[in-house]
Parts: sequence; C-alpha cells; structure tokens
Amino acid sequence: MLVAALADRAQLRQRLKTERQAAIAEFRAHGKPEKLLRALRHVVDGVLTTAWRQAGLPANTALVGVGGYGRGELFPASDVDLLILLGKPADAALQGQLEQLVQLLWDLGLEIGHSIRTVEECMSESAADITVQTSLLEARLVDGDAALFAQLQRRYRDAMDPQAFFQAKTAEMRLRHVKYEDTAFSLEPNTKESPGGLRDLQVILWVAKAAGLADSWSQLATRGLITRTEARQLMEKESAFKDIRIRLHLHTNRREDRLVFDVQTAIAETFGLVASGTGPEARRASELLMQRYYWAAKTVTQLNTILLQNIEAQLFPQPRVATPINERFNNVHGLIDVKNDNTFEYKPSAILEIFVLMTQHPEITGMTARTMRALWHARTRIDAKFRVDPVNRANFLAILQAPTGLVHALRRMNDMGVLGRYLPNFRRIIGQMQHDLFHVYTVDQHIMMVVRNMRRFTMTEHAHEYPFCSQLIANFRDRWLLYVAALFHDIAKGRGGDHSQLGVADAREFCVDHGMRAEDTELVCFLVEQHLTMSTVAQKQDLSDPDVIAAFSNVVKDERHLTALYLLTVADIRGTSPKVWNGWKAKLLEDLYRMSLRVLGGEPHSADRELRARQQEALATLRLFGLPANAHEQFWSQLDVAYFLRHDASDIAWQTRSLYDKLESDKPVVKCRLAPIGAGLQVAVYTRDQSDLFARICSYFDRKNFSILDAKIHTTKGGYALDTFVVTEQNFASNYRDIISLIEHELTAVLTSQDALPAPSRGRLSRLGRSFPITPTVDLRPDERGQFHLLSIAAHDRAGLLYAIASVLARYRINLHTAKVMTLGERVEDVFLVDGAVLNNARKQVQLETDLLEALKA
Repeated sequence: MLVAALADRAQLRQRLKTERQAAIAEFRAHGKPEKLLRALRHVVDGVLTTAWRQAGLPANTALVGVGGYGRGELFPASDVDLLILLGKPADAALQGQLEQLVQLLWDLGLEIGHSIRTVEECMSESAADITVQTSLLEARLVDGDAALFAQLQRRYRDAMDPQAFFQAKTAEMRLRHVKYEDTAFSLEPNTKESPGGLRDLQVILWVAKAAGLADSWSQLATRGLITRTEARQLMEKESAFKDIRIRLHLHTNRREDRLVFDVQTAIAETFGLVASGTGPEARRASELLMQRYYWAAKTVTQLNTILLQNIEAQLFPQPRVATPINERFNNVHGLIDVKNDNTFEYKPSAILEIFVLMTQHPEITGMTARTMRALWHARTRIDAKFRVDPVNRANFLAILQAPTGLVHALRRMNDMGVLGRYLPNFRRIIGQMQHDLFHVYTVDQHIMMVVRNMRRFTMTEHAHEYPFCSQLIANFRDRWLLYVAALFHDIAKGRGGDHSQLGVADAREFCVDHGMRAEDTELVCFLVEQHLTMSTVAQKQDLSDPDVIAAFSNVVKDERHLTALYLLTVADIRGTSPKVWNGWKAKLLEDLYRMSLRVLGGEPHSADRELRARQQEALATLRLFGLPANAHEQFWSQLDVAYFLRHDASDIAWQTRSLYDKLESDKPVVKCRLAPIGAGLQVAVYTRDQSDLFARICSYFDRKNFSILDAKIHTTKGGYALDTFVVTEQNFASNYRDIISLIEHELTAVLTSQDALPAPSRGRLSRLGRSFPITPTVDLRPDERGQFHLLSIAAHDRAGLLYAIASVLARYRINLHTAKVMTLGERVEDVFLVDGAVLNNARKQVQLETDLLEALKA
C-alpha cells in the first residue's frame, strides 16, 4: 500500500518545511522574487517526484504541473496546480491508488488543485473551457511517462486556434477590468487581477505563446513586437509585482493578493520605506509604496495595449488602408496612425494635436501600436518651453472645448503620461492616495471620474440618471468651463494646507496663461474655491432657516454661479464612491438650489411666504384624497411655523391625512411609507412626548439594522411628539410592503411597552476604520440666535452609533429638534439642533461632551 511504502512521510513533510523555510529566509535576506519562486517550485518538484515514484502507479501515467506551477513559479501561499495524466480511463484499483496519492499530498502540507484526465478528456475539456485551455498552455512534466505527455502536447498544439484564443483571452480581460471598475487606481488594488497587474502581463505571454510568437519578453523584443527598452520595463514591473505579491503571502500567511489598507504599511516597511515629512505634508510609508505601485500599473496598462495590438496585427493580418487626416496623421482601420515614426520628435506640438484630432473624428476609436509607442517615448518632450507655446495652449483648450470625446482624450492623456507633464501639478497627484475613507480612487482618478460625471450630464443617453442636472447644463453657456473647474478642484490635494485655496492659485495661473477671459477665470476660480461649500450647507445646516439660505445665496451671488456650483457638487460627490451618493443627498442639494435660486431672483426667503406656499400645496394634495375641507384645521392648529418650514408639502399632506383624526390618541401612532426621495422608507411617529423618545426609536432601528438618513423632531402645542425619520436598508426594494407593516406594528409595540432601554453596544470598527482611525470630535455651541445649541459630531461609522448618542442625550434630558445625519463612507458627520437646561451650566456641558466622546468610541 502507498501509506506503507511511505512510512517516512513525516520525514518528507519535514523536508518540505525545512527547504521551504530556507528559500523564504534567503528571499528575506536578499529580496530576489524570481529566485524564491523558482526555489519553491524546485522544493515542491522534489517532494512530488519522491511521492509519485513511491506510489507505484502504472507506467502509462504522468504527473504534470499546470497553471502558475506549470509555468515554473510558485508563490508562498499559492495552490500547486496538478494534472494526473492517464493513458486510459482509471479502473477501480488505479482509482484507489490515485485517491491515496492525493490524500498523501495533502497530508504532506501541499495545497493542491488537481484534475485526473486522459489525453482525450484533456482535449475535450480544453475545447469547452478557456481556463483549462490556458492552464494546459503552460503544462510541464514533473515525472512519469514522457511519451504520454508529449502526445498531450502534440494534440494540444494541433487543436490550438491562436485567433480564437486571442479573442477569448482579450474578452476575458475586458470583463475582468470591468469587475475592477476599469482602473488600476483603486485604493485597495488586487496585485494579480486588477488592470495593470500581473494577470495583464500573463495575458500577453499567453496569447504570444499560443500564436507561436514568443515565450518571454526578450523573445517579444527579438520578434520586433516591443523594443528592448519596453521589454526591460515590463520585466522590471513584473518583478516588482511578484515581489509585492510574495510579501503579501508571507505577511498574511495565506493566499492574499489584495493590497488592502490593513497590510499596506507593513508591506511598505518590508521594502524599507518609512514615513516622510511632517505636518500637513507628511506622507505615510503606505503612500510611498502605493504611488510606486500605481506608476508601475500605469506603465503595464500602456504597454499591454501596445503589445496586444501588435500581436493582433500578427494574428489578423489585413491590407493596410490609410486615409489621410492631415499631413501628419492617417486613419488606419479606425485607428489614428502617425505618417512618420519621428513625427512627435520633429513636431512636438503634434503630441497634443493628436488628441484634438481624436475628439474631432468620432470614427477614430484609438491609436495604432506604433503611434502609442512613439507618443509614449516622446512624452519627455513636454517641458517648460512646450507649455508656453501658444500652439500647444490652443490645442489643450481645444481638447477641453471639444463637443465629443473629452473624457476619452483626458484619460488617454493621463495613461500616456501626457496630462501630468503638461500640467505639472496634476503629475503630483497621480497615484496620490486619499485617507478620508470615502474616496475609493486616487486623486487623479477621482478627478477623471468628476469630469466624466459632468460630461454625462450633457449626453441624452444618460439624461435619465440626473434629469435635473441634464436640464440645467443644457442651457449653461460655455460648459467647458465646468470641465476646467473639475480638472482643478482637487489638484492641490496632498500638498498641505487648504487644497481649495491652493487649487485656486493653480486654476488662476492656468486660465491666465491660456488667455481665458476675466469673467471665465473668475468662475473657474470660484468653483475651485467653493467646491465643498454647497454640500456642507445642504448636509449640515438647517435649510428651513432663511438666514442660512441668504448667506449661501450671498456666496454664489447669481444664478450662473449657483448652477455651476450645483453641477460640480453633484459630479464631485458621485465621483468619490458609488456608496456615498444617495437620494437623500440629492434632495438636500436640489432643495438648496431651488431655494437659493428664488432668493437670487429677487424673492426674499420669507418664512411667511414659504409657509403659505407649502400649506397651499399640501391642501391641494389632501383634496385628492377626498378629505373634508376642514379636516386639517385642528391638526394644523397644534403645529408651529418651524414644523411647516422643516417639512415638504408632501410630508405635511401625508402626516395630516394619517393623524388628523388621532390628535389625542392614548396609543402611539406609527405610519410608514416609501420615502419620496426614491430610496428607503419614511417613518412618522406620533405619541405623547417623553424624554427618551428619540433614544427609544433609535434603539429599535438599531436592532433592525436600519440606517437613519434624516430625523426631524417636533413637539406639538398639545405636548405630543411628532418625529419623522428617513431610514434605509438593503432589502427595502424587494419587500417593502412587508417591512412597512413590520415597522408599524413593532415600533408601536416598543413605544407602548416602555421597557428599559438596552445599553448601547460599542460596535466594531470596520477593517478600513482600524487602518485609518478617526479621533471622535464633539463640538457644542449656541446657534447665532442663542435660542438653541448646535451639536456637531464626527466619528467612525458603526452599528448603533446614533443610538449611543441618543442615549447620552436622553440621560442629560437634552431636547432634540433636528438631526442631520451625514455618512461619508466610513466617516459620519452628524449635526443636531438641541436645547436643555444643562446646556446653561458650563460644568455639566463639559461632562456631557466627555460622555459623548466616550460613547463614540468603538
């Protein structure tokens, strides 16, 4: 039996462990990734060969390495991919031997991924599955029947269709890129699968090998598909990515290919990188590592495109039909092509001209490989002299003013290293990380996303996404100025100081240098300076306060500036992360826009006028439901002006219809509906007022894992609380009717029972929260009128946070009037309007702030 034949398997296991540790120790001492990968493969080869030979398998069987292991490299925590090749289907006896062999390999501590097939089965599976076909492309005989393995290789080569393989692998690559949002610049990239990572390099070698063109970078250079310089760059980047991936595996002690926040600093330190600088300009070791990674990924992305085009040209030859565009460029099969390889050298202005032409010719979908190569190598011609040339400045403005193709042009310019060289300050933010926990892209990629979002407002096919933005931008004169503002709004990130102010200086210099009119320069600078203002006012201040609207209107001054700032704000928030934008933020911004527009139009933001308008609109809605004409009177008589100013007409009508005949109800009344903002639910609670009511309601939402987006707290003249919440949860869309009934029933029972409130949980910080801790802050100060206090809180988001805050407020008998809940990724910034007797006592106020800080800890 196999187990008896391998009585010394403990010794074999120890050999595997010892030799593996020796190889890793050598790597840690000298840091040579390729040497470690070969050493680990060699260690495993030896163990597998020993086990295979002692297994006593029939002569017509072979042990074959496939995948990465077949390629001859093995990462510390990667699977050992094996094919056990059979000359004929296994009978019961052979099947038993194979099962024992596989079990033994696991017992030895090998993480194996294996398949058992005949040659015929291999060919059948390969024809049906591109993954199997790819793994067999790198098959390597470890031990066994060499003739059988040669037969497999011969059958495989005969069946290979290089064209079909190329199309399948490039399609697979495109789908993989989409999965990773088509960017190498996410803050937690996958070193293997993300665009610009190891997998992109492997795709090149796979399709080249399948086509019989080359097996290595040096062979690709010999065949003329890349230059020697490019081959050297690719080998350097491949080695760098392998090095990082090895360190990830060793640090986490598992197969981990993602450079997540948790490990970035530790991995950086293994390279000897240390934090640099002090104060606002300090840079973490992780930032230095990631910027190196992004630059490498950018190079790989560019060379990947060039190489695949060259290989495609070899596989799909076709007559070259060149249609002249001008004296320097041709259109070759929908790709722009330089007429001369030295075009960019003798005519540097053509570096920007080519992007202008691509925006002017929508039929052009890209550049030929030789054009990209020429442009890539000529990018260093962009210097101070190039930047002051009037022709180049005119070309750059022409790109920004192009009616189509702007986003593609800017992205190509960024990928090719042109944009960062033309705008040196933009070059400083390429690969610049953002540690605010809600941006999911590097600064340069965030800017590209904001420009893209702004551009989408102008496109009819995307008008359904943001119809109000599409309506506004359609009538906006010189909309290209918005793209300039988008390009500069975050350009000063990472320099220390206020990036809005520093960005204004960059924007003004650009506008003046490019001969823009004074009024256009002023608009761009205004947008850069104020790009955070509108979101701050909408999400943190009381929009029912006429003074807030008047102050904001005074900042924007006119409708053109207001519209521009609104469009930039929406595009900016949407460009941070898919998770940050929601219907509630959209409503707050649109409300602020419309109210400010009325003020700018000469209509004062009068509380009386606003109150009458909302009441009239609410009454018109009520009439549609057939209520008696005077049904609202008794209910409205219990409400003050603040209620009408803080609620929309639709909310007033809904609450009136629900409560007009329940004014003196002894039992709590809970009503729920789909939120008018288009996401989540709106919950109204009407009950006799009590000091811990807000905490009790938050406790219920906390137990149900509902997120509170907004809360409006009101007390009627008759001593009843009328509180309204907007809450959301992942499953609302699919079964909202059941959830509405559940909330109305359960929350009524909770408010009726008056059970003791449970102690708030501490909650747990997310993985990102642990990597980038936020020091909680509490700011409590009187409002401008001295009537209420504003309580501002910033902390890590976590389950139960709002309930923890509410519990402290209840304990101090603080009355809550409004709650603005703003979630920015992992960070929350909540603002509460409160009053209470303890706020007039300085010592108790300090104790309240201390207790709140304690409650914010996770």
